Amino acid sequence: MTQGIRKNEPDARIIYADIINLPHWHVSGKEYMSIYNRSAQFSSFNALTGYEDMVNEEIRETDSFSEMTETEISILNQKLAFISDEIENGVYPVVKIRYFVADRYKKGGAYAEIVSKIRRIDSINRQLELFHKTGLSDSYMRIAMDLVREINILK
Repeated sequence: MTQGIRKNEPDARIIYADIINLPHWHVSGKEYMSIYNRSAQFSSFNALTGYEDMVNEEIRETDSFSEMTETEISILNQKLAFISDEIENGVYPVVKIRYFVADRYKKGGAYAEIVSKIRRIDSINRQLELFHKTGLSDSYMRIAMDLVREINILK
């Protein structure tokens, strides 16, 4: 008599000899499942949902805010004075503004650019108000002057 895997264990081929060569059972009227769907049933379970996002967030680099020199501040103030004069004359110039946006989750942030018309310059609150609506309230976008790095007048 043949032996099973372990000592003193009977051979499985002898025990199950009556069913080994039977045809595969199938419900009549129902199609076979595709190989793709069968394999999907046994695909690996992702136990670490969100882990990859967390790792990517951790390795994401942010920029730091760089202070402007006196010369850069002077040039920026001249451009703002020119834009303010244009607004008083009823002309809303189109500008390209490069400004710093603080990161919500980490220290630092990134520099962003926007092209828009300037609606007004709020010198009391030190903000630029653009003809660019944001949010659900459709309020005009405001950028703090302290975060503006560069302004280029396009029109």
